[in-house]
Parts: sequence; structure tokens; C-alpha cells
Amino acid sequence: MSEAGAAAARAAAAMSASRTWRLAWRTLRNPLSLAGLGLIAALVLTALLAPVLAPADPLRTEMAARLQPPSRAHPFGTDQLGRDVLSRVLHGARITLRIAILTAVVATAIGLPVGVLSGYFRGRTDDLLMRLTDMFMAFPRLILAMAIAAALRPSLENVIIAISLAGWPIYARLARSMALAIREEVYIEAARALGASAWRILTRHVLPGVVSPVIIQVSLDMGGIILTAAGLGFIGFGAQPPTPEWGLMISEGRNYVPGQWWLATFPGLAISLVVLGFNLLGDGIRDVLDPRLRTGRG
Repeated sequence: MSEAGAAAARAAAAMSASRTWRLAWRTLRNPLSLAGLGLIAALVLTALLAPVLAPADPLRTEMAARLQPPSRAHPFGTDQLGRDVLSRVLHGARITLRIAILTAVVATAIGLPVGVLSGYFRGRTDDLLMRLTDMFMAFPRLILAMAIAAALRPSLENVIIAISLAGWPIYARLARSMALAIREEVYIEAARALGASAWRILTRHVLPGVVSPVIIQVSLDMGGIILTAAGLGFIGFGAQPPTPEWGLMISEGRNYVPGQWWLATFPGLAISLVVLGFNLLGDGIRDVLDPRLRTGRG
């Protein structure tokens, strides 16, 4: 009986997680979601193949070729130090993808356990963890990320830390709400009655039902993460020269607008396309998960 009850509990948790992923998979029927997925796939391929696709070393300076407009030799032109802008944009995709992935991992690693512990144990644990979460949520994400980045030495690693510390409360709140609902399910009560420990219930039954919605929320936030990272780079709190980071490239190119428009235009377009891709995919996921939106648009 004990083994049967545990198996039923695991099956119920697995069904809850798989149901969420089935709903997310249905977004592929939406053409806009497919377009967003295509843009994200292009970002990943560009990041992986940047050394092969780039026509030149993104850090190599050539003063004799500085500020040249787009041409066959330099499709995106050259910057104030004679560096090939196309090569820098391609290599910037690697930096952008690295920031987005690591920020999502770190923020989730902080917010997920905080939310699960808060929602499952409730009481004083819930009060303590949620008041800590409220402290971070009292400030706008960008402002808090700027404050944290300003307190640290400007670098890519500190950008990841700053954005993660500003973003984890969202995932903590979502994980808490899911944990509160799951802990009241019949199979959780059955697991407790069979003598399962709190740790076993958390890891085997509660966590699998919480992970999928949190991951979907992370995918919806990717565009905001990229914009925040570019914003920090633009104001000097992120990557430092000569790193080919898109926000930093726009910051350097703004001094040459409108004469040398290509310096800021191409990295700006890259940011716009990537954020558009994540937003289109996120809208598709939201349409599938919220039937009221589907009804209203139909």
C-alpha cells in the first residue's frame, strides 16, 4: 500500500508538470510564436557560430579604416577604432545569450527554493521569506539592478548578479503560489499519511509541479533581462570596453549620430529583434495558458 500511494503521488505530480508543457507546446500552432522561436533560434546559432561567421576579429583595431560606412568589405561599417561592426554584433550575440541564460539560472536558483519553502511550510517561515521578498520588490527592477551594479565593479559577471538579485522575487512569488496550491492536493495528504518526510514531499511531489510554471515565466522574462543588461551596459555599469556588448556599442556609437548612423543602428536592431523574438514567443505561451485571452481574441 505504501509503494502504491507513493507511486500515485509521483504520477499526479508528473501529470501536473506534463500538462503545463503540453499547453506550452501548443503555442507552435501560432505563426507569431513560430516567428519568435525562429528569432531566438537565430540568436543561438549566431552565438554558437560567431567565430565562423564573423569576417574579422571583433577586437582588432585599424585606424586607417575608422568610421567607414557599410560596404562590401565591411557590411555593417567600422567604428571609431576601425573595428568591424558586423563582427562585433555577431560576437555580441554570445555575450547577450550568456547573460540571459546565466541570469535566468541564478534568479531561478534563488527564487524557486525561497517560494517553495515559503508556500509549503507557511507560518513564520512564510512571513520571514515573503518580507524579504517584499524588500526586493519595493524597488523597480531596473533601478534596483542599477543600484546593485553601481555598488559592484562594472563587469559582465556583476551584471548577471545585479539582474538576478533584482529579478528573483518574481519567481519566488510564483513558486509560493504554486506550492500553496499543491500542498493542499489529496496526493500530498496521502504522502503525509504514509509517513513521507517534508524533504521527500518537497523534492518528489511539490517541486516537480512548481518547476514548469517557473521555467515558462523565465522564458517570458528573457526579453526584459536582455533589455536590462543592454541598459546597464549603455550607462556604463555593465561590460567595459573593448567588449563587444550591444548596449555598450550603442553607448559608444551615440557620440557619432547622425553622421555615422551605423554604429548604434545595427546593435540596436539586434537587441530589438532578439527582444521581439522572446516577446512573440511569450505572447504565444500566455495565449495558450490563459483561455480568457484566446476567447477575447477569437
